[in-house]
Amino acid sequence: MYDRYIQAKGFEMEVLDVQPGDEAGIKSAAFAVRGPYAYGLLKAERGVHRLVRISPFDANKRRHTSFASLDVVAELDEDVEIEVNEADLRVDTYRSSGAGGQHVNKTDSAIRLTHLPTGIVVSCQAERSQHKNRAKAMSLLKARLYEATQDEKRRDMEKFYGAKGEIAWGSQIRSYVLQPYTMAKDHRTDVEIGNVQAVLDGDLDRFIQAYLKQRGR
Repeated sequence: MYDRYIQAKGFEMEVLDVQPGDEAGIKSAAFAVRGPYAYGLLKAERGVHRLVRISPFDANKRRHTSFASLDVVAELDEDVEIEVNEADLRVDTYRSSGAGGQHVNKTDSAIRLTHLPTGIVVSCQAERSQHKNRAKAMSLLKARLYEATQDEKRRDMEKFYGAKGEIAWGSQIRSYVLQPYTMAKDHRTDVEIGNVQAVLDGDLDRFIQAYLKQRGR
């Protein structure tokens, strides 16, 4: 959905990390988006998204509910200083599962950084070089730490993260229902779209604009 939205906007996307699911699909992914107002638009999508469908992996064709949590952080300017103590980091290396040829698959070039004091975890496997992957992962980590720091300064952590919350019933910002009817509904603005397939194909402008206008008011 976001890949198609990004393409429609003419933005650039770089996949930084993809972790496959235990049985199927994607467990987690990280990607960078570059384009005019990319962060300003996509921050409206931060939160838990709920999908209701007939699972293609269920032989009995039962209806299943899935949740996905999206986090959005801005790339930091060079003049913003965020100190990261190396002693606070756990660094793991692993073999990249993405494209890149035999070199990527034979070397532990992918990097996972865990910031122990906060529990924030970031990964990158976009580059062949372990050094470059570490640099990108560190940049992402600093961006996420900066967001958390700003939240604390505003004393508004609950409100800022409230839209994301826990991956569970009742905490989602939007639902995408494919069975027994079709409807995509944003629970913050009450915007509803019946053509849920178009939404899943990246038609998100009505949701994003409604949220930004609500926040502006």
